[in-house]
Amino acid sequence: MRVAIMQPYFLPYIGYFQLIHAADVFVVYDNIKYTKSGWISRNRFLQNGSDAIFSLQLKKDSDSLDVVQRQISVDFDRNAFKRKLEGAYRKAPYFASVNALLDRILACESNNLFKFIHHSIREVCHYLNIDTPILISSEIPADHQLAGKHRVMSICHALNATEYLNPIGGVDLYQSEEFAAGGLALSFIKSKGTPYVQFDNSFVPWLSILDVMMFNSVERCMEIIQGDFDILKAGQAH
Repeated sequence: MRVAIMQPYFLPYIGYFQLIHAADVFVVYDNIKYTKSGWISRNRFLQNGSDAIFSLQLKKDSDSLDVVQRQISVDFDRNAFKRKLEGAYRKAPYFASVNALLDRILACESNNLFKFIHHSIREVCHYLNIDTPILISSEIPADHQLAGKHRVMSICHALNATEYLNPIGGVDLYQSEEFAAGGLALSFIKSKGTPYVQFDNSFVPWLSILDVMMFNSVERCMEIIQGDFDILKAGQAH
């Protein structure tokens, strides 16, 4: 059984959903430290032909807290956030259906950052017909006091996994010999990033999944998600 484990990201790029689809079980971390310099609460979208940042406004709090302990600010204006994206994509071919999806995402009643992002991931998967089981890390009987590769392997063992699948960006973090010693194969997924039409602009790659869905039908999105990547064994990934 192939397991993938990732931090929660808000409307991440398509590679995140390729990873979910390619796994038999996908685990999303809730009990992991929030990093404000990362992509947990923000991503990029297309605005006037170039990339721009959208983000969730968070309540000011300690940098030592886990994602599940962080809250979206009561000052975060969901309507203003939606208007920003509407202004950017109103003329996109699949605006109506994706805008309705965005309504469902923003309708999440919780201001808990993890619950909000977890809800958004599930909504996007439902829209795209991705049915991979999504588990929450803290609910898995693993040793969560461990860190890095040791924590990853503990989660995989708790799920009776035979293979751990990670994005290609983590190729220098893990060694196949260590995973093999624990009875796990190690593989990496590498997205190809095939261009698609974005209005009449030059293609801007690696934007939020929102951008992919605005310009492509569900069927085309799934063609990209199912086939526009390579899975490399650990020894092939360098």
